[in-house]
Amino acid sequence: MVIPDVLVIGEILVELSSTEPLDAGTALTLNFSGDALNSAAAAAAAGAHTALLARVPDDELGDRLLDRVVALGIDTSQVLRVAGQHGLYLQHADPSGAREFTYVRRGSAGSGLGPGDVPLDLVAKVGAVLASGIACAISPLSAKAVRVAASTSRCFVYDPNWRPRLVSAAGAGDHLRALAQYTRLVTPGWPHEAQLVTDATDSVAACAAIRGLGVDAVALTRGADGVLLDDGGRIVEVPVIPAPVVVDQTGAGDSFAGTVTARLALGDALEEAVRLGVAAASLSVSGLGGTGHVATLEETRAHAANGTAEVSA
Repeated sequence: MVIPDVLVIGEILVELSSTEPLDAGTALTLNFSGDALNSAAAAAAAGAHTALLARVPDDELGDRLLDRVVALGIDTSQVLRVAGQHGLYLQHADPSGAREFTYVRRGSAGSGLGPGDVPLDLVAKVGAVLASGIACAISPLSAKAVRVAASTSRCFVYDPNWRPRLVSAAGAGDHLRALAQYTRLVTPGWPHEAQLVTDATDSVAACAAIRGLGVDAVALTRGADGVLLDDGGRIVEVPVIPAPVVVDQTGAGDSFAGTVTARLALGDALEEAVRLGVAAASLSVSGLGGTGHVATLEETRAHAANGTAEVSA
């Protein structure tokens, strides 16, 4: 069996999206998304052999879903086909990145992922494992699966990806604290996700407080202010790279996390991985939905180089 470079854990969702506000008669585009799929697609595009660990309903729509996963270059060997219903969400294009989605996922097949589904021998061998706060929030079983994988992996990356409609701030903070000791890198957004576990009002202090929980490094995403990287106390400012086109910011954070995880698994230094993650996220917003545009590694590297040249100039 070929060992993947990256294993992403989570739920794949049916995505119904529109360029117009959702209302009776609104035309919707069917696709497949969810943070796990978005991140895995970015990791695969960034050059990593990427596998998804997820539960997918064993029906015709599940077949189409897996066709899409394969088309994105993702290994489906760890996908479990089970009885049950799909989780889905509805959204309309969100250029600002500030909108909450409408979820229909309670009791979904994907939320039933549990510790017994985690292939421990494989997890111990892959280059990096990526999971998010959404995977922890959708069910207690899924949260246990993430913790088992994190404690077994050689390199665990955690994206808090806090969704207030799924979990309270206190619950999201508890998930981060429980995983901190196993985490190579955490990618919280500033200020809301960072402040799940600290009352620091300064971003540098917030990173130090998060590392104090046991995390090795923090990549604090700050929108237009770029990423503040704290790698064991070494602080690096990684500037944002302007997006050529902004259609929908859905999945930009997932693109960042997936790209960074892939490049870490393939041996890049963390700072370089973060710079490529910023570039990939910048390009991702040109498409509608979570996987509307997944940049190739060549495109991402070129965009990163152009962004660096603009900053230097």
